[in-house]
Amino acid sequence: MHYVIGDVHGHYNTLIALIEKLPKDAKLIFVGDLVDRGEQSADVVRFVRENNHLCVMGNHEELMLTYGDVFISSYSQEQPLSQHNIWYSNGGINTLLSYGVISLKDGKLQKVPSPEKQLLVLRDDLKWMQALPLYIELDIEHVSCKPVVVSHAPITTVWGMRQVDSLFSTFCRMATTNRRDPDEDAKIFNIFGHTPMSGGVKVRPHFVNVDTGCYVSKDGYNRLSAYCIETGETVSVAYVK
Repeated sequence: MHYVIGDVHGHYNTLIALIEKLPKDAKLIFVGDLVDRGEQSADVVRFVRENNHLCVMGNHEELMLTYGDVFISSYSQEQPLSQHNIWYSNGGINTLLSYGVISLKDGKLQKVPSPEKQLLVLRDDLKWMQALPLYIELDIEHVSCKPVVVSHAPITTVWGMRQVDSLFSTFCRMATTNRRDPDEDAKIFNIFGHTPMSGGVKVRPHFVNVDTGCYVSKDGYNRLSAYCIETGETVSVAYVK
């Protein structure tokens, strides 16, 4: 059975609690946003990589790729660390802390002594992220009788653009940032995350949004969820510190 798991956002302990509720032979697919916000991003990435689980590119992986290289360059060139950027303000500081490449003192980012090993791990994970696909099309029969496609954000409205050179950049942007739900006449059955859902996984005849706001500390959210493609079952766990 294939289970698609929503945005983990660095909550490794919650991820393990969810996996313990799934069949031991479950094939796991992640919708991206493995990192940021939570305190265990490095552990989440290591788990996905070491177990060869499928994963698509999320907007937070894109942020980490954009600013992670800049961060590493600051170290290698002995430059002061940047204290503010869009990645940091969206959970990137927690990600860097999880890799052990910075510390915080009086709210300021500080370099750590002898960071060589930690930086190698970070650099290698960035290289892995760079190769993540924007979507995964699965050869699995589904009750919708449509092709099953996993992406980070909804892509049904731009699905045809992936094969048009002049529109491919728009497709790439929408695949990680779009928040509009698919139309009912969608050509694919799209499973995605990106926009947290209150009250559980949003299952419709033509799509599933499996992001239940693991990092959102409000009523109706604060859960990590999975969707079984073959059975339509949803499994959720509450946030685990």
